Amino acid sequence: MLDQITPFVVDLAASPLVYVVLLALCLVDGFFPPVPSEAALVAVAAVAATSGQPVLVGVLGAAAVGAIAGDSIAYGIGRRIGLTRLGRSRRPRIVAAFAFAERQMQRRSASLILVGRYIPVGRVAVNTTAGATRLPYRRFLAISSIAGVAWASTSVGIALAAAQVLHEPVVAALVSMVVAAGLGIAVDRVIAVLAKRRDARAARVSDSSEAPEPVAIGR
Repeated sequence: MLDQITPFVVDLAASPLVYVVLLALCLVDGFFPPVPSEAALVAVAAVAATSGQPVLVGVLGAAAVGAIAGDSIAYGIGRRIGLTRLGRSRRPRIVAAFAFAERQMQRRSASLILVGRYIPVGRVAVNTTAGATRLPYRRFLAISSIAGVAWASTSVGIALAAAQVLHEPVVAALVSMVVAAGLGIAVDRVIAVLAKRRDARAARVSDSSEAPEPVAIGR
């Protein structure tokens, strides 16, 4: 059913309801990653860029507001549930995402929230962990607002770039979706590689600090 959402939203492109639907998708995606908000956003933006409907500024605004609101809901869920229950999952990827977010939240919350917005599972892990670790909500909201606007702008930018080359709305929408998906996968891979290297360095430092000092033997 989820793979039918994007064509449904594209069909609504000429209707004012498209802003409401797009906002709702981006909101729900903030705490339920299977909802394809990126795909719907770039598809609608590509149609808007090539046909003039809907208004592109409205598309960007609806997506940004929905993303920020969805991130705040994820923050509230994390604050209510707490860290202990967040780490419980049968899926290793989800457990790893929460563990990484918890380790980094206190040291680099701003960069974590900004980058996490571009990774579906990562954004949920980061934002719920921000709530669970009691990161001040004002700070979270400020960073989340920047992240939401940046994410929406990037997605619209991808659609505009595709529309400049491909003047057919449907083709531009499809190409934009592929590019957006590729960007998300690339960011996900880079974050994973950096996390592994950081953990490896931390393990080496820990091993060296625990190594026993040589004992001098007197003659």
